[in-house]
Amino acid sequence: MLTTKVALLDDEPLALEELKHLLGEFAHLEIVYSGTQPKTALAEIERLRPDLLLLDIQMPGMNGFELLEQLERVPRVIFVTAYDQFALKAFELNALDYLLKPIDPERLREALKRFDASRSAAAPELGPKKLLDPDRRIFVKDGERCAFIHLFQIELIESEGNYSRLFYGSERILLRSSLNQLEERLPEELFFRANRQQIVNLDEVTDVEPWFNQSLRLVMRSGAKIELSQRQSVKFKERMGLN
Repeated sequence: MLTTKVALLDDEPLALEELKHLLGEFAHLEIVYSGTQPKTALAEIERLRPDLLLLDIQMPGMNGFELLEQLERVPRVIFVTAYDQFALKAFELNALDYLLKPIDPERLREALKRFDASRSAAAPELGPKKLLDPDRRIFVKDGERCAFIHLFQIELIESEGNYSRLFYGSERILLRSSLNQLEERLPEELFFRANRQQIVNLDEVTDVEPWFNQSLRLVMRSGAKIELSQRQSVKFKERMGLN
């Protein structure tokens, strides 16, 4: 079984210790981060890129939902909380599960099985994990439609829950791979993560416009306009020598 990198965030130290104890029986889990401060956790989660985040909701300074909104790359999430009134919002955010404290070990085991199953189901259709050559043709399938396309033909990739939508020409193809999984495979010289929901082909960018709060907006060859987050606007300027 693939090693799963796990991050834990809960403002109660005792709750963290309980989680660590319960997760200890799963040999394939590697706890790469454990913390009680959301603001500190933000940078660490971005840096460590865990596969799975076990997240409390009610925390001082920033709740769990607010933390997810600020992440550029959002891992799969299992909420762990003492309150049940946030369950609907949690599942609207595509949370894998919603566990109430004190944690039932069997419910935790079910949630982890659900993660393992979703990880297998959403495995990239692009083959082994290595960077793809921009000239390489890849096989894509959406229902009964199948096609071979060159990477450089892809203008835009958008997140759709646990899946991704490829835009090339007039085609819109759904892939059983998350945006994060695809990002790990795509060549950086050609593709750029614009925000949490979109990756763009830099060769398809025809114009760059100033946007709100010193952020940027990209105009694509198709006419689509893609807003960059503030953080990604800074990275884009550095990448393109615009500073």
